[in-house]
Amino acid sequence: MSSLHYSFFRKGRNFFYSSALFPSAVRDEVAVLYSFVRYVDDLVDRAEPLVEDFYRAYRLLERSLDGAVSPPVLGEFAKLARRRGFERSWIEAFMEAMEMDLYKRRYATFSELLHYTYGSAEVIGLFMAKIMSLPPASYPYARLLGRAYQLINMIRDVGEDLALGRIYIPAEDMAKFGARGVEPTEEFAQVIRYELARYLQTQKAAEEGYRYIPRRLLPAIKTASDLYKRTAMLIWRRPLVVLNRKVKPRFGEVLLLYVKNVVSI
Repeated sequence: MSSLHYSFFRKGRNFFYSSALFPSAVRDEVAVLYSFVRYVDDLVDRAEPLVEDFYRAYRLLERSLDGAVSPPVLGEFAKLARRRGFERSWIEAFMEAMEMDLYKRRYATFSELLHYTYGSAEVIGLFMAKIMSLPPASYPYARLLGRAYQLINMIRDVGEDLALGRIYIPAEDMAKFGARGVEPTEEFAQVIRYELARYLQTQKAAEEGYRYIPRRLLPAIKTASDLYKRTAMLIWRRPLVVLNRKVKPRFGEVLLLYVKNVVSI
């Protein structure tokens, strides 16, 4: 496995730490997937998106999926996609969601946001289900888990996204609590707790799919989920903290979750 893939992989602490619990063969494929996702996301998730580079990567990816030789990150993902049978429509949905980040700055309704989360996160759950060789019955839960992770990321990253000119919290939710904007008010704190409750409900529904995951693979998934749930608990206590910094569990908490999930499964 190329060190390039792991250099991308280490940027996502939750996934990097939890994926250490996968068998090496699975972990290597997850690293290929994550490095691809991170590479594309890095092109668009910045104050001045690299528009030309994004569309160049999009064209190279399409050729890679058809068998052409491509740069390492795109080419290795294309090989993984063919080997694991990723549906082309899933890959296209991911790229279309990343394209939305080039121009879309607000979401009016939760239904509108779900169109984005399908491509940006739910299909990642489907890719993971394929990598873990899970049965098709698991796919709805894989999508829900990807959605849950995206929802908590959006809550955690409110301040960072605002700096990029984006607000993922639906306008209808802001209006529900009378919040006039992303600002340190009690109304906005109520919005954050409302979004946290939605995330927790989605996470709980996704966990019904754990029954499809082999025991040797479950500790990694549970650890990633528990890290996000810990993040949600920390934000619940102080909702407005998301305006100033990215909330993450401490390293000691990560280790405790590791031990708990390895011992209990």
